[in-house]
Amino acid sequence: MSSSTREEVLRHLQSVGFVQPALHKQTQAPYPDEVDHTLYRAYTRSVHDVGGEADVPIRYEEKEEEQWELNTFATCECLAWRGVWNAEERRRRQNVDIGQTAYLGLPYYGRWLLTAARIMVDKQYVTLTELVNKIDEVKKRHEH
Repeated sequence: MSSSTREEVLRHLQSVGFVQPALHKQTQAPYPDEVDHTLYRAYTRSVHDVGGEADVPIRYEEKEEEQWELNTFATCECLAWRGVWNAEERRRRQNVDIGQTAYLGLPYYGRWLLTAARIMVDKQYVTLTELVNKIDEVKKRHEH
């Protein structure tokens, strides 16, 4: 596959955005003869399925995990060991169900944290109020 230009990538993402907008607009399903290659690619692309997608060259850099990333991994593994979730549930929630904006906008372990919080609330291990209060408490501790 030849490398893509920024314009090609932008056109593709705009097509996907038309099909999967953050604020969904009611549209009519197109007739088959109205679906060209660009629209077909946009319809069949899932958020986490970026393999083979057009992209611009990016410099790869090795980096050590930061402490918050290591803590996130350990916390999420403990949640799994305690039966809060399994690996497939975590992957689905953090890669598929999260939405394109969060998927592309959050760091890898940021998606893990968001997913852990959502599952803890959804499964009623904590209430949303308890979670928000704890976040505020931790923020205040680190302001000093």
